[in-house]
Amino acid sequence: MAFSLRSLPRAGPFARVSRVRWMSGTGTQTSLPDIDPAKLQIHKTTSPKPIPPSETLKFGHVFTDHMLAISWTQQEGWAAPEIRPYGPLTLDPSSTVFHYAQCLFEGLKAYRDVHGRVTLFRPDMNMARMNRSAHRIALPNFDGAALLDVLKQLIRLDKHWIPQEKGHSLYIRPVLIGTQQTIGISPPESALLYVICSPVGPYYPNGFKPVALHGTTEHVRASPGGTGAYKIGANYAPGVYPQKEAAQLGYVQNLWLYGSEHYLTEVGTMNLFVVFKHEDGSFELVTPPLDGMILPGVTRDSVLSLARSHASGALRLPHLGRLTVTERAVTMPEVREAAQAGRLVEMFGTGTAAIISTIDRIGYDGQDVVIPVEADGMGPVSRSLWTEIVGRQTGAIPSEWSVVVDE
Repeated sequence: MAFSLRSLPRAGPFARVSRVRWMSGTGTQTSLPDIDPAKLQIHKTTSPKPIPPSETLKFGHVFTDHMLAISWTQQEGWAAPEIRPYGPLTLDPSSTVFHYAQCLFEGLKAYRDVHGRVTLFRPDMNMARMNRSAHRIALPNFDGAALLDVLKQLIRLDKHWIPQEKGHSLYIRPVLIGTQQTIGISPPESALLYVICSPVGPYYPNGFKPVALHGTTEHVRASPGGTGAYKIGANYAPGVYPQKEAAQLGYVQNLWLYGSEHYLTEVGTMNLFVVFKHEDGSFELVTPPLDGMILPGVTRDSVLSLARSHASGALRLPHLGRLTVTERAVTMPEVREAAQAGRLVEMFGTGTAAIISTIDRIGYDGQDVVIPVEADGMGPVSRSLWTEIVGRQTGAIPSEWSVVVDE
């Protein structure tokens, strides 16, 4: 089999999710219908909306003409998928999503690549993570490949909403909610999976702007045995108030620290990376391990895969020398000591929206820990990784990670 340096294997955290279905609360396997792309029904809008100028787009404020909806019940399984005009949902006031936060979501993007094709970036990983989240909060699982198939149909229908300008894309938000009309905490007997799309501009329209973080010890994002490793709605609302507190102190986001040792976990809603310099001049790229508190991000996995490939010599990233890649626990005192000794090269967060977001200072223990950034707002490691990932997303760098939706 031919091997391309631009086509790296998929990583372990997103191993194939079992297609076993479970009856609510019993653990009994069933053979109820799964999502079936052959049954897709398409009802096109008769009142298409005007597409706003790309320069006016605000992230998540504008939505395309259509949405995808698939209902599920414990008795009947997954119903026929339906693409219909974008519009409000009709839900009973007692629906469990409102009372017990039985809700999860995903985030991925469709791109118009340099060849004019519409592509998705590693969507199989989003499908697998969505199933993992569903299992954790007792919502129904589904065939990820089948959902991806009908999701592509939605993108093809609304592909004219994808902005043509460089750095723009179509943000895609799949959501799964419990809809059982009962006040009582239990696995829901009915659910709704839907997908909406929003055209978005570049996260940094005027170039990279490093962010200042508040090293947060008074609030906890996640704890061992909790739900920090899953993309569920209940993980996000509790972070809004701490972010407001950080803003009042002059910082953009929270750096979530855990335990008396002040272990680094995540930054805001992003995964976190630290780069240290060793005495021999080589770099060490460090990120906290997937210990149950860390969300296994698609961009995180992409960064690790690319960096490890560079470290092994299988892939050469430009302007990046010797590098080791480590998933290990790292504390804020270690970061502070490295900064004081001149061994801290850079820190950055990773996520779908920004890809890479660099950090220039952290408020910690009454002082600011200053982190180096270069003139363009990035650092040597983040710049190389960002360039490679964007190249793969836009088709400038051929890669199996880029999945063609429409020619």
